Amino acid sequence: MKKLFRSTTDSKLTGLCGGIGQWLGIDSTIVRMLVVIAAFFSFGAVILAYFIATLFVPKATSNDFRYVNHY
Repeated sequence: MKKLFRSTTDSKLTGLCGGIGQWLGIDSTIVRMLVVIAAFFSFGAVILAYFIATLFVPKATSNDFRYVNHY
């Protein structure tokens, strides 16, 4: 089972979208676009969820053997 980590290499703001993209095996740009669209239609609720998730999802470390860059 893959664990979700915030990305240290594919990070624009907190690395959460980069980590989700790596976890799902898709490009992080697609994840970022979906987050922006969802934030617009949810009147900002997704932004709140994004920052709450950032508090709970750990940042990947360089020596974490479970963190694999698929790109």
